[in-house]
Amino acid sequence: MARLYIWQIMKAGETVTDEEYMQMALDLAEKARGCTSPNPLVGCVIVNPEGQIVGKGYHHKAGQPHAEIMAMADAGNQVEGCTAYVTLEPCSHYGRTGPCCEALIRAGIKKVVAAADDPNPKVAGRGFARLQEAGVEVVRGVLADKANRQNEVFMHWMKTGRPFVALKYAMTLDGKIATASGDSKWISNEQSRTYAHKLRSIYDCILVGKNTVLNDDPSLTCRLVEGKNPLRIVLDSHCQLPMDRKVFTDGEARTLLVTSLKADRDKAAAFQALDQVTVWQIPEKNGALDLGILLDRLGQQEKTSVLVEGGSQVHGAFFDGKLAQRVYAFIAPCLIGGKRNLGAIGGRGARNMDLRVTLQEPQYEAFGTDLMVTGLLERS
Repeated sequence: MARLYIWQIMKAGETVTDEEYMQMALDLAEKARGCTSPNPLVGCVIVNPEGQIVGKGYHHKAGQPHAEIMAMADAGNQVEGCTAYVTLEPCSHYGRTGPCCEALIRAGIKKVVAAADDPNPKVAGRGFARLQEAGVEVVRGVLADKANRQNEVFMHWMKTGRPFVALKYAMTLDGKIATASGDSKWISNEQSRTYAHKLRSIYDCILVGKNTVLNDDPSLTCRLVEGKNPLRIVLDSHCQLPMDRKVFTDGEARTLLVTSLKADRDKAAAFQALDQVTVWQIPEKNGALDLGILLDRLGQQEKTSVLVEGGSQVHGAFFDGKLAQRVYAFIAPCLIGGKRNLGAIGGRGARNMDLRVTLQEPQYEAFGTDLMVTGLLERS
């Protein structure tokens, strides 16, 4: 790993702040986006007393060395007496790997500057306490907001036990995602669709309803980009889908078919017998699959994120149930009109404008002539 020295990033007489070192660590962590689940994204920079960066590292994948270990390995014999800038509280427990706080102490790190606290109950301040007990100076909260947003998926899963849910859809300028017949190919352009596949490679799961599978026969893979295919989740309360759909037969990724307890058991068993297909039968709530129970079970299986790609009824169920945390809306400069054509989010919706949900921290990005809007669906 190439070393970056302070003279490469500063002018004569300037010093580098804790925030600037931490931003470097955050940038390192981002390199592993989509690869670390169920672990968080973490980056680390080792700085010697003269202000030189002697080591850099980030967590690449669950089961592999953590960021602090990678950075210290990069620094070699230069670690003693240095400061470690790390984007998340160093772990203090034995999991797939050993505790990072003990490794930092043994290596002679004199100071740890951290961005975010780790909400994992196995850590939750214990890493900081152990470091301080060993005489290591600890500074907390440097660029904490950025670090928490970078790990919004992990933070949500740790705090709630449920995966982080994002609604993703492409819509016309008049808010439609398909015609009344179900035709939706294509509203968005190729650039938008490629980015949507990148999102699929980042999220653990992709979820759609029965009608999407019936109308589009999608593969639900990330074939347009490099990356891992997500677990494909299909909601079909009564187990009515034909068994020849691509998600059940192409073998490109695992598929989870979710049906109700009332579904035909013989049909469910036939689906279960298919290669790479699993069937869950869960209770209903108000006449529909209980999505809260589904999310609980996914969280227990260490699935930390779900990208919901519709259709309208499924989006509405997540929206009405306050079960989604983020939205990705791709808006194309076209119109189809028609009161029977499908809107992006169905369900009951808000009764009046006082109940509208305003995106928090909205961001905008152009993909050719399309515009993507994303933000958080935080509600009181």
